[in-house]
Amino acid sequence: MTAHDYIVVGSGINALVAAAMLGKKGKKVLLLERNDRLGGCLRTEEITAPGFRHDVMATTMVLFLTSPAYAALGKDLEARGLEFAHADLPTGVVLADGRHAILSKDRKANIAAFDALAEGDGKSFACEMDRMGADAPFMFSLLGGSLWSGGIFKIVLKEAWKRGPRNLAAWFAEALVNGRHHLETTYQSDVMRGLFAPWVLHCGLNPESTYSAAMLRVIGFAIELAGCPIVKGGAENLVKAFTQLITDQGGTIRTGADVDAILEDHKGQATGVKLADGEVLEAGKGVIASVTPNQLYGHLLKGSSRPLPSDIADGLRAYRYGKGDMQIHYALKSPPRWKGGEDLSKVALLHLTPGLNGVSRAANECDRGMLPAVPTICVGQPTALDPSRAPEGQAILWLQLPEAPRHIEGDAAGELATPADGRWTDELREHYADRVERILAQHIEGFAETIIARKAYSPADLESMNMNLVGGDPYGGFCGVDQFFIWRPFKSSVNHRTHVPGLYHIGASTHPGPGLGGGSGMLLAASLK
Repeated sequence: MTAHDYIVVGSGINALVAAAMLGKKGKKVLLLERNDRLGGCLRTEEITAPGFRHDVMATTMVLFLTSPAYAALGKDLEARGLEFAHADLPTGVVLADGRHAILSKDRKANIAAFDALAEGDGKSFACEMDRMGADAPFMFSLLGGSLWSGGIFKIVLKEAWKRGPRNLAAWFAEALVNGRHHLETTYQSDVMRGLFAPWVLHCGLNPESTYSAAMLRVIGFAIELAGCPIVKGGAENLVKAFTQLITDQGGTIRTGADVDAILEDHKGQATGVKLADGEVLEAGKGVIASVTPNQLYGHLLKGSSRPLPSDIADGLRAYRYGKGDMQIHYALKSPPRWKGGEDLSKVALLHLTPGLNGVSRAANECDRGMLPAVPTICVGQPTALDPSRAPEGQAILWLQLPEAPRHIEGDAAGELATPADGRWTDELREHYADRVERILAQHIEGFAETIIARKAYSPADLESMNMNLVGGDPYGGFCGVDQFFIWRPFKSSVNHRTHVPGLYHIGASTHPGPGLGGGSGMLLAASLK
């Protein structure tokens, strides 16, 4: 009898959720992480100056707070120290000319604010959110459920009975509409369009992407409902709570354990793993890999006695990754003084952009390998929610640039020299961060004088910290409709099974895709005995 029922490879949010849920079911779990710390994209460090605690990568927890995983594990995690910090003003936008809008958690306030931008925009927003609320059970079943299952089939049949087949077909057609069309036909104000347009980037999409309108409705609904919370003290406290829960349930966790191969018996069943140092670890029921398809099929199964089935080999060759990400962190002498007004300093996540067309332009430039001339800048203000992240009276900023090319072809502004090999360099990273800083300084009073330190991470830097971020892509692969839902990661994929019995694939590269909801880990754990 083996010491462990399941071995989990990796320690990102999906791996942690899977391990915790299996432990809750009484299974003995061994979780292996190659790095010296757990958490994947969840890490908190003093990277700028002493006393300034930054979430290096992921920070916003709305997807986790509203997830089935949190519903199942929230009380257990809170008993182990997890606590969230909330803001009444979750998100907003500041346009290049200084005009701005804020989305609050108060429906009446939102309607009034949006009607002030353009008559009728508040009512349009309310109608959109009411419609999303009515559709939420069905929509979230499709976005987060096990798609190849009898349960989903019954849900679709029930909707067809309730709506009628033609109306259901029309619903699916509308769900494929792109964000640009939706925003231009729903809202009159360009500020309103600019408020929502950047959020498609956080889904790995562009404003012109198929189904991006549906994702904007989902995001607007979720943020108005639950805000943009962060973890008090830093995202690492979520990892610490999971670590304690898993070990309390009898699980074992090892860092510095670099899995080099999945092992199979003579029947082709997954039986365990071999580490890079040669150590063999056995699993009685199965192995769960929270990795990219390239890592799983191109590396961990390289010693398999059976060849890859043609559909998987074809899928692996065709699999593509999305835009890179860049992160910039600031330690500040004082909280930012936004020129647009004091309320902006209370917003959890602000986007700086010229608007809908600006997002489209920057996204297109990135897709063509160009450094965007005017990037979309996501500005998180953690100390507005959680003052403990910085010394008293001081502040931090968390910046994300979701339109950073993985391979650089040039600079859309024609200002920066780019390497002939297309690779990010430290010098280019800092010059590009300077461009971003100049945009910040246009909107924040005396910004340069408040800076204590800055720390930037290029897409290449992020990949060096987490090999699942291929080319700095934080979403585990391109999220267009042809590589999403039932087609993630491959056209032949069925839930989280692989062609090797007892080997399961989870993570951002699998349904339901990226984010901190832990969806694939939750779905798989629920299906295993």
